[in-house]
Amino acid sequence: MMEIAILSGKGGTGKTSLSAALATINHQIVVADCDVDTANLYLILQPENYIEEKFLTGHKAMIDYSSCNQCGICIDYCRFDAITYVNGRVTISETACDGCKLCSRVCPSQSITMIPSDKSSWYIGNYRNGKMIHARLAPGEENSGKLVNMVREQARNTAKETGREIIIIDGPPGTGCPVISTLTGVNKVIVVTEPTRSGFHDLKRIVDLTKGFNIPTYIVVNKYDLNENMTDEILVWCSEMGLPVIGKISFEPQIVEAMLQCKSIVEWAPETQAAKEIYAIYQQVVNNKTIM
Repeated sequence: MMEIAILSGKGGTGKTSLSAALATINHQIVVADCDVDTANLYLILQPENYIEEKFLTGHKAMIDYSSCNQCGICIDYCRFDAITYVNGRVTISETACDGCKLCSRVCPSQSITMIPSDKSSWYIGNYRNGKMIHARLAPGEENSGKLVNMVREQARNTAKETGREIIIIDGPPGTGCPVISTLTGVNKVIVVTEPTRSGFHDLKRIVDLTKGFNIPTYIVVNKYDLNENMTDEILVWCSEMGLPVIGKISFEPQIVEAMLQCKSIVEWAPETQAAKEIYAIYQQVVNNKTIM
């Protein structure tokens, strides 16, 4: 089984567009959308979900006003400013509550209880080229990497059950805990960058992270022709660092048109240069073929 994680140091580089394109080249793919904070790959792949499960992200405090004497002790102890007086009544903000349980411990009338926060969900579904596992984090919930790990675990199980050997992982941007959870145990990493100063800066950060995991890392420069001087600077740095640049994808307006039609660029406009470049990337990473 080959697990390929597609990452980017920052958002907006085209990571999800590349993930969708790679996921629609082969008909034996398992796709895992690990960008659970802003999951949007499902908008392109349109999976038909046959499994939906709740995911417990923690606990939230709730007040029983029938026994609460409005003493305000919980307000004094709350470090997250989640408890305040609203219209003369002690009120807990659901989004600000961190679930630390301290308020329930200090409440003299035991009017505060902790209830499970289960508004987030994960899904398994069929899409036109295989299986897709994705999740949706409820607004205000913290993504510590546990939900990402759940998505990856289900992707592996689904691949084993269905005999599929390729897992494409659309990872979250940045270098935080969800990214580390995405990286753990993968075989290869594709880092998507863009020819901007911020894109170059964040490329260096994500490469430092993948090096710590000793994972083969490949670089793709998206929209390279919008700033070729910056692209050349990125290529020189990659050469100095020994990082293989497996693709330079040209700016292609039809990628946006494809997304509006819930298609990837390789489905919508396979004759475009961008689609051909993505196919070459697939051949190099998945089939280990060098495209001249």
